[in-house]
Amino acid sequence: MLLQEKESGDLIEIIDIATLVSPTKTEVGGKSQAGEEEQEPTTFEKNKLVFPSGEVLPRCWTEESYKTQGS
Repeated sequence: MLLQEKESGDLIEIIDIATLVSPTKTEVGGKSQAGEEEQEPTTFEKNKLVFPSGEVLPRCWTEESYKTQGS
């Protein structure tokens, strides 16, 4: 799955989808797709990632208590 880093606009290939969708994890492993060389895996803060369309990640992926907020 590809996401986009908000600040740089670089695409990030997400390595572990289970970590991405877990609301208890604040970081996810991925590889930057910037440049021509294959990049080393690193971690990215989920709050700094969006879908390539610019849409934010779902709250159920980023907020552990999303069900109880705003009720």
